[in-house]
Amino acid sequence: MIADNDITSTLQAQVAAALAAQQPLAIIGGGSKAFYGNETSGTALNVSPHTGVISYEPSELCITARAGTPLQDIEALLAANGQMLAFEPPCFSPASTIGGVVAAGLSGPARPWAGSVRDHVLGVKLITGYGKVANFGGQVMKNVAGYDISRLITGSMGTLGVILEVSLKVMPRPVTELTLTLDMPSQEAFELTTTMRRSTFPLSATCYFDGCLYLRLSGVPSHVFASHRKIGGEPLNNADQFWQALRNQTHEFFQQYDRPLWRLSFPPATSVISRLEGNSLVEWGGSQRWVYTNIPVNLIRNIAHKGDGHATVYRGSLPGVNPFHPLTDNMRNVQQRLKQAMDPHGIFNLSRMYKDW
Repeated sequence: MIADNDITSTLQAQVAAALAAQQPLAIIGGGSKAFYGNETSGTALNVSPHTGVISYEPSELCITARAGTPLQDIEALLAANGQMLAFEPPCFSPASTIGGVVAAGLSGPARPWAGSVRDHVLGVKLITGYGKVANFGGQVMKNVAGYDISRLITGSMGTLGVILEVSLKVMPRPVTELTLTLDMPSQEAFELTTTMRRSTFPLSATCYFDGCLYLRLSGVPSHVFASHRKIGGEPLNNADQFWQALRNQTHEFFQQYDRPLWRLSFPPATSVISRLEGNSLVEWGGSQRWVYTNIPVNLIRNIAHKGDGHATVYRGSLPGVNPFHPLTDNMRNVQQRLKQAMDPHGIFNLSRMYKDW
């Protein structure tokens, strides 16, 4: 247990001053995800000094930490106890913070099988748009107004409040892991992963890149090795490094900066889309597709819409184009009402997700 300090009071005072002056605040953690979303303006509100693990009992499978705590520190602590954050959040730099993990809502290779960030958030402590400190979610007071605030905060990019603390579910590390490689065309890779998702194979990650399908199997040795015999393929050496590079986007695919990188999210059963599969990397059994393309914005988003998916300009920018997929009218109304309820004066990360709110 780490004793509390005066940083919460300092942050709360900064929010109060911003409210009084009706001046927006730009919430800053480690800054490793500054490229994601729209630029925001306002006085910097730095939460990175607000660090420390508040509680962690391995037998309870839960950790609570202050928002500025480096992600690497938390993962090292969990690893020393044979545990992990099962959703494998990307760590883009040593400065990446656990608050940023929740605010951005980005998950790694295991997401379809282990769940997303949102599935592992038990509770949050916030400074609200009224300048008050409030707790929501598991291990703290119940949510109000019919909203599951701890889940809504996840992926909100700091637009609903200042995250002070997060409580997360943790999981034991797998006993055995094995990564297989199979050279095959994209359509065959899609069909195989679709079949495997509907079976009992102990899949924990998939990737298709440059004509090769990578399958990670995780679980007890007997199940993993029996699955290998059924699937075939060659074991990958240095598999941990491969998945770490994919998770943290240091893999060679992500090292292209001459044009925007699109992230497309689809339902699991979406088949290969030839117009998108050229310069791409496919994860999550086909549900997440990273694409460098010159296809016009309206066309790529129409492809995503017809596939019941979303298309996000993940990195880079296009003039006049909002990075995040356009909302339906109903969803926009819901989002705006939520913003009004949580941040009525519009001071937190203005326009980070959508222009003017």
